[in-house]
Amino acid sequence: MRTLCHGSDKLYGTTDRTFLVVECRECRLIRLYPRPEPEEIHGYYPANYWYDPTADTADKFAEIWRRFVLGDHVRFVRRAIEDSGLKGPVLDVGCGGGLFLRELNLPQDRVAGLDFSAGAAAVAWSTNGVPVAVGALPRAPFRPGTFSTITMFHVLEHLYDPSAYLEAAHKLLQPGGRLVVQVPNAACWQFLLFGEKWNGLDIPRHLINFKEDDLAKLLDYCGFEVVRRKHFSLRDNPAGLATTLALGLDPMARRIRRLPETPWTKLLKDVAYFGLVLAAIPFTLLEAACRAGATIMLEAKPKP
Repeated sequence: MRTLCHGSDKLYGTTDRTFLVVECRECRLIRLYPRPEPEEIHGYYPANYWYDPTADTADKFAEIWRRFVLGDHVRFVRRAIEDSGLKGPVLDVGCGGGLFLRELNLPQDRVAGLDFSAGAAAVAWSTNGVPVAVGALPRAPFRPGTFSTITMFHVLEHLYDPSAYLEAAHKLLQPGGRLVVQVPNAACWQFLLFGEKWNGLDIPRHLINFKEDDLAKLLDYCGFEVVRRKHFSLRDNPAGLATTLALGLDPMARRIRRLPETPWTKLLKDVAYFGLVLAAIPFTLLEAACRAGATIMLEAKPKP
């Protein structure tokens, strides 16, 4: 291994412990070292990690923006559903409060979520009308061949064994179904420019930092064939750069850490962050056009 950088939890402040980000000299895979033990890593996820907005003005504004930028993901997945030609349900793994599944605008019997958080599952049902199971995908209570499409947005980088999730998804998909996965891209310009300050590392929650080839090889190993690639996410790429540049303005981090703010301070910081996100769009579009965007989204299908 060679050490690329080091850091601690700058986003949520759950620990002062320092971790290394290392690269294997042979396979070039980038990962966190030392890897936290399972009983330890739960402490690095705040109880409200998935984020449930309140009803104040700032949160209403943030929710409108979240729904707008989430349309980028929705369009990508809708095309995957159409290309499969299947009418089975869609499963979103790591669904949080279920907003993405709600935005797909499918009948309730055609969507399902899965998340570790019982609180997130409750909000998904009560707020967005999405049924959610609580647990891990390899032990999820679904029959093989149930789903036409399975999505995993920013899930694989958090796992000790991402291949177990991909193999489970392979079994749960209908023949000809689609898998859509998204992860931060460790080969992006932002990582090259900012190193350990890059928001996509998310130390210590991201155990593996994938490059595009890493993810494609893992999908191939687990029986999938990549059919489409996308290097830009309107939801994630500009916001990720904004958080890298001004961590103290990140709305989700401020809310999760429950920082003391007056309603006006909260709103002004959100507006400043929003302006920074808009200013980041041209750069993030350019890096994505050069196949070096801050995220990678792949559509794959089971091999024949």
